[in-house]
Amino acid sequence: MATSTAENNPLLDLSPQDLRAHTAEALTRARARSTALTDAVDDEDLVRQHSKLMSPLVWDLAHIGSQEELWLVRDVGGREPLRPDLDEIYDAFMHARADRPGLPLLGPADARAYVREVRDKTFDVLERSPLDDGNALQRNAFAFGMITQHEQQHDETMLATHQLRRGEPVLHAPSPPPRRAGALPAEVVVPAGAFVMGTTAEPWALDNERPAHETPVDAFAIDTTPVTNGAYLEFLDGDGYTDPRWWSEEGWAYRNEHDIVAPRFWRREGGQWWRVRFGVHERIPEDEPVVHVSFHEAAAYAAWAGKRLPTEAEWEKAARFDPVSGRSRRFPWGDEEPTAEHANLGQRHLRPAPVGAYPAGASPLGVHQLIGDVWEWTSSDFHGYPGFRAFPYREYSEVFFGPGYKVLRGGSFGTDAAAIRGTFRNWDYPIRRQIFAGFRCARDLTAGERA
Repeated sequence: MATSTAENNPLLDLSPQDLRAHTAEALTRARARSTALTDAVDDEDLVRQHSKLMSPLVWDLAHIGSQEELWLVRDVGGREPLRPDLDEIYDAFMHARADRPGLPLLGPADARAYVREVRDKTFDVLERSPLDDGNALQRNAFAFGMITQHEQQHDETMLATHQLRRGEPVLHAPSPPPRRAGALPAEVVVPAGAFVMGTTAEPWALDNERPAHETPVDAFAIDTTPVTNGAYLEFLDGDGYTDPRWWSEEGWAYRNEHDIVAPRFWRREGGQWWRVRFGVHERIPEDEPVVHVSFHEAAAYAAWAGKRLPTEAEWEKAARFDPVSGRSRRFPWGDEEPTAEHANLGQRHLRPAPVGAYPAGASPLGVHQLIGDVWEWTSSDFHGYPGFRAFPYREYSEVFFGPGYKVLRGGSFGTDAAAIRGTFRNWDYPIRRQIFAGFRCARDLTAGERA
């Protein structure tokens, strides 16, 4: 049986002192991003609910601090609670997003002061924690990594709130790199056979990524790149949104109920398609991956194209499997952490990059841009792997298992490198369109192709 590449994570080779420094840097980078996202708007914008799909930005900020206090200050650190009165207010399971503006939330100044105080205590706990094998939360700084990922996930949520915000642009970033790859095939064939899916030893992997397990996959073909705006325009202009043949019954009902005629934030004007992107009105760039489409739209496009969405196992095999060594990599390009040459991550750019922009990030089989740019819908429902064990709490993953959620893979331009890897699993309702989600297609091989 092939072995998981989690053992090749450089985090496992760090001394306790270097691990503390690495963890402190990851926490600091996350906080800098949270600060930038909340400082970009005035206090009136911070407390406003820009969409009932999202919380006010000030709720996300204080929620970040509340979770950090619960897990790092109280649990790992064993310290006295700072603000136990906030526990219920910032419990995401007790209050729907639409209801959060009516709660007695901390105001902007108090929220900022609270998260600063929590962070000061967190750094003190980190300095004193042994980070050894005696405690699963402390081992390899797991709890600190979990909270780092939690903050970065809420940073991406806050970025999505900025996309829903109306008004002049307040976020700015340079354009992504242009296409740097040469001519690429439309699709890549992934050979049949088992591969190691998931991870057991990746230090900061979350419970739904565990454990590593051998998974058989039939041979299939997968698109070399995500579906572009240009390709999606062909579907749109070819009556893809008005022909029920391409839609599931559930998807067609949703499309009709909400009068969906294009990806979210698109509009037709003067014979051209335009979009709004963080307050900027611009023509649709045809060479970028399409974004802000639901699972239902992605599945309809795939059916129209004579294909389908990949399963989660197919996506991960295309991303991680190295046919030469027979092992699964941490990332498509290898085991090293992502850099600006590998992938469009971390809000470095406020848009997906053109397809072919990251040849250094391709998988061994030649599949491009599997990490970053856009989350990719798969056809799979969200469930636990064989041998799944909820840790450290059921509400992170287990309560979402079932047919109500579809799995997304790969991260987006708004996902930080600390919160993505080849095994990372995201999930959401199949109707979601405000998230930075796109897709790529797959298909079964014909008998002649399998021969």
